[in-house]
Amino acid sequence: MSSRNFARLAAYIYEYSGIKMPESKQTMLEGRLRRRQRAAGAATLDAYCDYLFAEDNLAEEGAALINAVTTNKTDFFREPGHFEYLSAVILPDFAARGVRTIRAWSAACSTGPEPYTLAMVLDDHAETHGGPDYGILATDLDTDVLETARSGIYPRELVEPVPEHLRRRYIMTSRDPVRRDVRMVPQLRSAIGFARLNLMEPHYPVGEPMHLVFCRNVLIYFDKPTQRQVVSRLVDCLKPGGYLFLGHSESITGHGLPLTQVANTVFRKA
Repeated sequence: MSSRNFARLAAYIYEYSGIKMPESKQTMLEGRLRRRQRAAGAATLDAYCDYLFAEDNLAEEGAALINAVTTNKTDFFREPGHFEYLSAVILPDFAARGVRTIRAWSAACSTGPEPYTLAMVLDDHAETHGGPDYGILATDLDTDVLETARSGIYPRELVEPVPEHLRRRYIMTSRDPVRRDVRMVPQLRSAIGFARLNLMEPHYPVGEPMHLVFCRNVLIYFDKPTQRQVVSRLVDCLKPGGYLFLGHSESITGHGLPLTQVANTVFRKA
């Protein structure tokens, strides 16, 4: 791919998704675009770029391009300290404040392990404490991973981090021993609404303010100005007294937001 075409792609990806694509990632980008090149019938990546930036083709191909370049690393109970703090501190706090229905948002849900983990924790707490009710919104920029998330079907090894008592309650295994996939129970699937959302949008159409917002390991792909804008919009979607969860390597120092850090990368809105 020519330097000119890489620069054109990097500029489009940044403008559309906020993801920085420095020159050091050119080889990675080329590798990820090979399948899109073949699907478009282009002989080379440069020919694919010519097709992409031709009149109106970005409107048709843009979503597939973004799907190809997004990173979708995710696991069940990833950064487990967050879920321990949710169970031990936040849910009792909500109970003391008389919260009867918790609204939660997984703002970069990838293939779904994060919102399903959250659903397990909230549902298990509701079962053992007589409430509260809950509903989860799960969004991502990548339409491909959203389809996997909606299905709730995963390789069996991916759910190994789920504690045994939750695995028995919330994960279905096939009676066919040859099959290696599992599925989330209908109870969890029906509690989560999946939708495409671009964090570069100036306003997040998520409805009523949230009690919990998870946006973990996303800010690391943005530059500082974009991080500030995204976190500010996330905070706008939080209720006063609601909680924002970021990834363990992420920081909001100096952003001047109405947040108090209460645990490792967990913040409470004033």
